[in-house]
Amino acid sequence: MNAESSPAQPAAAAASVAAVDASTSQFVSWVRGAAPYIHAFRGKTFVVGFGGEVVAGDGAQSLAYDCNLLAALGIRLVLVHGARPQIDIEIARRGLEPRFHNGLRVTDAAALECVKAAMAVTRFEVEALLSQGLPNTPMAGSYMRVTGGNFITARPFGVVDGVDFQYTGAVRKVIAEEINADLDQQNVVLITSLGVSPAGEIFNLCMEEVAEAVAVALKAEKLIYLCDAPGLLDADGKLIESVTADEAQSKLEAGEGLTEDLHLYLPCAIRAVRKGVSRAHLIDRDKDGGLLLEFFTHAGVGTVLSRDPLFRLREATVEDVGALVALISPMEADGTLVRRGRELLEQEIERFTVVEHDGVLVGCAALYPFSEDNAAELACLAVTPEYRRAGLGDQLLRRIERRARVQRLERLFVLTTRTAHWFRERGFNEIGPEALPRQKRELYNFQRRSKVFVKNL
Repeated sequence: MNAESSPAQPAAAAASVAAVDASTSQFVSWVRGAAPYIHAFRGKTFVVGFGGEVVAGDGAQSLAYDCNLLAALGIRLVLVHGARPQIDIEIARRGLEPRFHNGLRVTDAAALECVKAAMAVTRFEVEALLSQGLPNTPMAGSYMRVTGGNFITARPFGVVDGVDFQYTGAVRKVIAEEINADLDQQNVVLITSLGVSPAGEIFNLCMEEVAEAVAVALKAEKLIYLCDAPGLLDADGKLIESVTADEAQSKLEAGEGLTEDLHLYLPCAIRAVRKGVSRAHLIDRDKDGGLLLEFFTHAGVGTVLSRDPLFRLREATVEDVGALVALISPMEADGTLVRRGRELLEQEIERFTVVEHDGVLVGCAALYPFSEDNAAELACLAVTPEYRRAGLGDQLLRRIERRARVQRLERLFVLTTRTAHWFRERGFNEIGPEALPRQKRELYNFQRRSKVFVKNL
């Protein structure tokens, strides 16, 4: 058999086409999934803090690409860099002995010269990375305007335990209006961890504390630290995806699973969200595309800290209809939920409770009362696949039960074809369709053959 008549070629071509179609479908799905976050974050301020390890590491190039993309999407970007390893190298090169007390560098006059040299070189390296525009790279055709200035006023750290820290300093004030003026001009602001005093002295500052102070002063949407861990880990070594400030404080005090970076960054993240920063994120500095994965996918890749619980339950409004359609459409398509048109959702929107994460709807449930029977139906309980292990279904159920009790209803029933065991585990008992309220019984679809469960309130 010659090559032209071989059946292997059409089969291989079909497989290739199928692979391309799958890849295309995945890409389209990802872009559509990212769209709500792109809209939500445009015009918001992100402060990204990273140490000198990031600048010297293999991921510096990719970080520059991702920062370029964030800026192009309309995010107001402030970058705060440190230079601890570069300072250590410079001190060793000059034959000096590094001095630390309680983990904080003691900066004498000789060490300060090393700090200034290392910080200057590191800053230029970051600026160079952000200024690329080579063809066939993610930054082709773009131009990032990187600015800086004397935005940080510092004071001496002082004498602690009899140790004079000399030119080691702490943040005294952040000139927020000047940073905002640069951000208003669509510039990326790059801040070096040095500060000046009113007397003209220069002080060596901790990168993580500068990033915290800047985020608080700017009332930033997000404070992000790139660190030496995937984020906070639980006792089994698994990533904790979200945590409140109080929960993070407990882990900090217990010293559970904290790396060198987390010991430094976590207190700053906790203080920042308590002072008004919406979210603080801890992301693995070695994770390629970590910033994009954290902010433009449902699941994220790091740990996010917030002052209050991350998920917010509330009653739905007409503005939520479009998001509700997108949320429940996949479950309507596979038969899990009964189809509801957009028009019907608009008419019944006041019956819905929704749960949102960073402004994106990730779950919903509806309450349909039958007052003459002192009963109500729990309907359209749906949670996106990424959050089905987060306990959102239970939270929605409790919220619906409270709404029913407020209306002095005595029974809550539900019709389901796929989740019978879930409802049994939560105190529901199976009944026959004939036990439904009369109005609902007349609408029961015997072709769908949904199981009916009831719970006394």
